[in-house]
Amino acid sequence: MINDASKSSDVDVQALTALLDGEYAEIRDLVRTNLSTHASVLEEAEELGIDAFRERVRELTVELAATGHSWMGFPKEYGGGGDIGASIAAFETLAYGDLSLLVKVGVQFGLFGGAILHLGTERHHRAHLPDLITGKLMGCFAMTETGHGSNVQALGTVATYDAASQEFVITTHGDAARKDYIGNAARHAELAVVFAQLEVAGKPEGVHAFLVPIRVDGAPAPGVRIEDAGRKMGLNGVDNGRLWFDGVRVPREALLNRFADVTPDGAYESPIENPGRRFFTMLGTLVQGRVSVGGGAINAAKVALAIATKYAVRRRQFEAASDGEEQLLLDYGMHQRRLLPLLARTYALHFAQDVVRTQLHEVFSGDRDDEQARRELEARAAGTKALGTWHATRTIQECREACGGAGYLAVNRFAALKADSDVFTTFEGDNHVLLQLVAKGLLTNYAHEFEDLDQLGMVRFVTGQAVETVIERTSVHKLLERVRDLLPGGDEWDQEAGLLDRDYQLAMVRFREEHMLAGLARRLKRGLDEKGDPGVVFSHVQDHVISVARAHVERLVLEAFVDKLRTLPDGGDDGNDDGNKVALGLLCDLFALSTIESDRAWFMEHGRLTVQRSKAISREINNLCRKIRPLAVDLVDAWGIPSAMLRSPDLVG
Repeated sequence: MINDASKSSDVDVQALTALLDGEYAEIRDLVRTNLSTHASVLEEAEELGIDAFRERVRELTVELAATGHSWMGFPKEYGGGGDIGASIAAFETLAYGDLSLLVKVGVQFGLFGGAILHLGTERHHRAHLPDLITGKLMGCFAMTETGHGSNVQALGTVATYDAASQEFVITTHGDAARKDYIGNAARHAELAVVFAQLEVAGKPEGVHAFLVPIRVDGAPAPGVRIEDAGRKMGLNGVDNGRLWFDGVRVPREALLNRFADVTPDGAYESPIENPGRRFFTMLGTLVQGRVSVGGGAINAAKVALAIATKYAVRRRQFEAASDGEEQLLLDYGMHQRRLLPLLARTYALHFAQDVVRTQLHEVFSGDRDDEQARRELEARAAGTKALGTWHATRTIQECREACGGAGYLAVNRFAALKADSDVFTTFEGDNHVLLQLVAKGLLTNYAHEFEDLDQLGMVRFVTGQAVETVIERTSVHKLLERVRDLLPGGDEWDQEAGLLDRDYQLAMVRFREEHMLAGLARRLKRGLDEKGDPGVVFSHVQDHVISVARAHVERLVLEAFVDKLRTLPDGGDDGNDDGNKVALGLLCDLFALSTIESDRAWFMEHGRLTVQRSKAISREINNLCRKIRPLAVDLVDAWGIPSAMLRSPDLVG
């Protein structure tokens, strides 16, 4: 399939916005209206002291809840909307505004509320969800500890069951086990979902979640010590804090018992016998946080690109022609190269986010709730979150630089965008750790066994029988056979196909992924054959692990873009091509070729890109940038960012 990029058409901004908003246009418009109504929060973030701004963000969180978009993912019987996909769409759209407000909403309704919803049972839902949904009950999600962030299985907080009193005793064993960086903890939370190692009759049962009151009438609850984490690099409207528990007693019913329970007399019960599988099942229910953060980051990148693009069609610099008039920034090839591939990648990630949001909705609504679907969702959510948040960090920085000195002024939003979004690469899972989760799924082909395993067990499984399977599945012979099914040209498929042939673009990223995966499996096998310790062997190839995962997710992103294009009609009854489809086709080609160009060294090392063809790809990227340039403002306008959220008077007027 070849996209005719020689055609250039006008963009129907309203129709493109409708396409991008999809089935959630109504909820997205509600959020846009709310953002415009409360646009003053952007100034308040800069003008108010930290205490006053925290209170303002709390007030807005409650006010937004009253409009309906914050609780869309909760069951209708408790006052929610019963639509998890709509709740994610609302959260994504909220990222056009102040990101402290976004994170506060995420902590309250996504993390705290989501944990009670997905880990608790009816008794917890009935007791807490109605007040939680309105913001009357504020809470926090106390998982991360100073000594353990990503390695949740090794948390140091302990919950010991006292059968005599039918209570759990929550204890922090040393400062390494204190709960750290906990949003809502420093000022506003009354109740915490605390993750702790459960001990019953002297036997450890692994990490479980408990509802623990941390404030009574505004003061720390007995046995609870709370410390303010203080001013941060950004997100200072969120009251992050630290928590210690000194023998805090909570009733037996405080255990969130969807997957395990303790009887009054102290018997531990769970429908999932294997502790490893039980742990991963529990964490898997919390995947919506990663889906939300990834989507929020992509939309923060949109704000930066909208500002930089609009500035680039206003700002003139240097004479480039004999008529004496200085040239617009976006008419310079270098400026196009800086912004437009990022614009294309943002559109690609938007469609990839659509896919993972749909998968989340299907799994959690019960439309497709099998173990394979859950494992694929967890891996896809992890990978999309990693690439989306890294993209936001890169894009916001590039756009700031593209706006010169004016971009450095706080009034023009980049200071807040940079400071507030930077931590997105870290929370809800460090990106490098998340990509290792993606690679684990690839190496095991999402096998049932890997849910049973801890980190060391997973390494041994991956470096054992899983490796042999991967090597067989990704043999060079089979790899080339699959490619030949897509493209003509035999072994010369990568030289004969046109650069704008979508099957060529897909074949290149698929070949890269599978070749990398096969190479990784062979390296792991070689290390094991040489009697290396499985953990050491895996550590030595972690750079390869991350590369495989990135290649996999980039392939998924390109497929999502291509799949979206294939659903669009070719044109109207008058025979003219649909301008939006043409524009999206240009963006898809630009994303695909930019992806290949950015890893051209790998393709050349592995014989899939000649020097001449590599140069041709660079020329084609420049050509695509020139074609997209007149469409650029319409393409950023189609995101529907409220004008008040582009608050950059020196840049966009």
